[in-house]
Amino acid sequence: MEKETVRIEGFSDAVFAIAVTLLVLDLHLPEENLIKNGNDLVIFMKNQWPVFLAFILSFFSIFIMWVNHHKIFKQIYSRNSAIMFANGLILFLVSAVSYPTALLARYFNGEASSVVVAIYTGIFVLINFAYNLLWFLASRNKKLLRPGIMDAAIKKIRNNYLYGFPVYLIALIFSFWIPAVSLMILLGLWIFWALSSGKIEMSINKE
Repeated sequence: MEKETVRIEGFSDAVFAIAVTLLVLDLHLPEENLIKNGNDLVIFMKNQWPVFLAFILSFFSIFIMWVNHHKIFKQIYSRNSAIMFANGLILFLVSAVSYPTALLARYFNGEASSVVVAIYTGIFVLINFAYNLLWFLASRNKKLLRPGIMDAAIKKIRNNYLYGFPVYLIALIFSFWIPAVSLMILLGLWIFWALSSGKIEMSINKE
């Protein structure tokens, strides 16, 4: 069966690459007249810790999203308009990650921290919804998927993304009271997906 999603995957890879590159724009050098010695530079970099935190979190979140996007399209062989628009929604949201990242970098260490963390967490709630939508639209017609894929494998992939939705909602709720805990929940979820995605793929390939 000829794979019909090559152009979708190529275009998606380009969008993911651009989204990651945009994150670097928030990393700024200090003004030359403010740095007179190494101690001044160290103090400047210490004060920039929210910027580095936002960059690291967003970089690895986009990277993990790209890995999971790649794994999904290993199972999708054919496409229709619904799949293309659902994938477009994912790309739209991924390309928008740089904005809440910039907000997080600038305002996380201030009085607006709960609001910016809520905005930051909220976009990942939407991204998770978009991934669930993509797999739902693809898996409801088994003819669109890889030949020979088993129902158990379809269910494993579905559950892997469904589990993330309530966790993201919990993180969103925490962001209004304890923003740091919200970010820790996001980090824990991304670590879980990074570790579990390989195991799921191995089990699917065995089937």
